[in-house]
Amino acid sequence: MLNVKTANVKKFIGEARYEIMDPYRRNAVFKKLKKFLEHLMSFLIIVGVSYVIIAPVIGMFVKSISSTKDAYDPMMFIFPRYPTMEKYKLVIERMNYWKTIGKDLAYVAVCTVIQLFVCSMVGYGFARFDFPFKKILFGCIVVMIVIPTHTIMLPLYITFRQFDPFGIFTRITGNYLNLMGTPLPMVLMTLLGCGLRSGLYIYIFNQFFRGLPKEIEEAALVDGAGLWYTYFRIMLVNAMPSVITVTVFSVVWQFNDMFYANLFKISEDIVISKKISTLAAVIANQDKILDIPIQQLYVAAGIILVIVPIILIYIILQRRFIEGVERSGIVG
Repeated sequence: MLNVKTANVKKFIGEARYEIMDPYRRNAVFKKLKKFLEHLMSFLIIVGVSYVIIAPVIGMFVKSISSTKDAYDPMMFIFPRYPTMEKYKLVIERMNYWKTIGKDLAYVAVCTVIQLFVCSMVGYGFARFDFPFKKILFGCIVVMIVIPTHTIMLPLYITFRQFDPFGIFTRITGNYLNLMGTPLPMVLMTLLGCGLRSGLYIYIFNQFFRGLPKEIEEAALVDGAGLWYTYFRIMLVNAMPSVITVTVFSVVWQFNDMFYANLFKISEDIVISKKISTLAAVIANQDKILDIPIQQLYVAAGIILVIVPIILIYIILQRRFIEGVERSGIVG
């Protein structure tokens, strides 16, 4: 019996030595090992990046369901010992959540639809037509992407604080319009193609339309389709991956925007993200909760309520969004 086992071991060692000595087998083993290491490194990088992104959100959620006892419990780690949903009930009431989130989503939807319409047409125009100063104008689009909006905040504020294009309102009413405190500045900027990140959206549509074959439009022209019919019924339908990409970007950035909301003094009853900054003070004044660690639990619940709609939108559009990013030429 021992001799049989010894013979089997010697046979196994001989086969292993043969595989190592054989260059073809050795290359195959090295390729498998290299492929395994590449997959392992990719997995570790994905897990590490995911942890960095998701960990704060998980921490916020844990704080939002923690009770008062958990806030002062030194033994609590990761999961609360006495979970509760009371924080959400009070925060929904103090933020007037359902009414405010409805107005905010309507405001975001209007800006998103306008951006899709305007930016897609501008991107299509740059991709398909030749006109004077085309390169200079496209350079202006690139400048819109590169230059920070903070550098033009003062001209924007003065423009909409004393809104009077070509002196029309001064001649008619004797005074200029003050658009501060309303979402009209953002709507007007979006209509004129210079809204929040509009330069990037124009670039995305331009890159996508340039990748579509011109034969599609030529075939439509032969069939008697006009320019607008070709654009809306053929080109825009084929550009659906870019439409989904721009939709996700526009909704997320418009929903989370605080810069323009504060610059134009848009009411917090329309922009729900502004209510987060005052939630702790509201809780302290109305509910007499003056303990800062306890206030932070309510703020965490408010943050979770604000980001839930965006997470749901992304989950619904995730597949189309990734496809659109790949086909739009966006890297980095």
